Amino acid sequence: MSDQTPGIVVTGASGRMGQMLVQTVNESSRAHLHGALERSGHPWVGQDIGEAMGGAASGVIVSDDPLEVFARAQAVIDFTAPDASVAFGDLAAQARLVHVIGTTGFDERHLARLDAAARHATIVRAGNMSLGVNLLTKLTEQVARALDPDYDIEIIESHHNQKVDAPSGTALMLGEAAAAGRGVSLADVSDRGRDGITGARKTGDIGFAVVRGGDIVGEHDVMFAAAGERIVLRHIASDRRVFARGALKAALWGQDRAPGAYDMMDVLGL
Repeated sequence: MSDQTPGIVVTGASGRMGQMLVQTVNESSRAHLHGALERSGHPWVGQDIGEAMGGAASGVIVSDDPLEVFARAQAVIDFTAPDASVAFGDLAAQARLVHVIGTTGFDERHLARLDAAARHATIVRAGNMSLGVNLLTKLTEQVARALDPDYDIEIIESHHNQKVDAPSGTALMLGEAAAAGRGVSLADVSDRGRDGITGARKTGDIGFAVVRGGDIVGEHDVMFAAAGERIVLRHIASDRRVFARGALKAALWGQDRAPGAYDMMDVLGL
């Protein structure tokens, strides 16, 4: 691959998404894999990433030193954990990299740090990188705006049994879209815990239901339910490659973009 294409760093390279990202970047004619990162002490550190993944040598050695790897790269794609992503964000800002973040589970403290980093770096952060989910998000906002509060909104999401956060970042993104369509704050209308005698559903609330099991990649339904009818918007991901392709698209889109905080709606022109 020509060095004239943007060099991409993949964090958490040994994980399921990390390996998919490495493969997707290597298959692209528009970018090349510049680096692969893992935490200190991980058995892949010091190995060629291609060989660590069970294939041919690629010439890229897995590192535990993001500062060194970021120095000569153009973008980093990051599906790790909130604390790690924030730390990567600080370093990406110093190196003036495009930082694509697919990590979920951030709290307000994390988001404040990322906002500060976005003053110096181009950050593209989304709860879901797939084209289909971002179209679903836009549709959710439009349908919520069109329907009156008599339509109860429920967001049902399903993921594999190793996912650590709930509701998923995508479910929360859909909830934010529904709330925006209704002109309310999700924090004021979110109903995320039902157990025991909960009483009747409160009009205007946006409910969340969570399923964890097996190897489900990702399924999201947005249900608008009223007396006599239901409208269900659905997205099913059967292959993590859709997220990897979206993340790479975001990394390429961000080249020469002004520093700031962006999302996949910006990338896709939605």
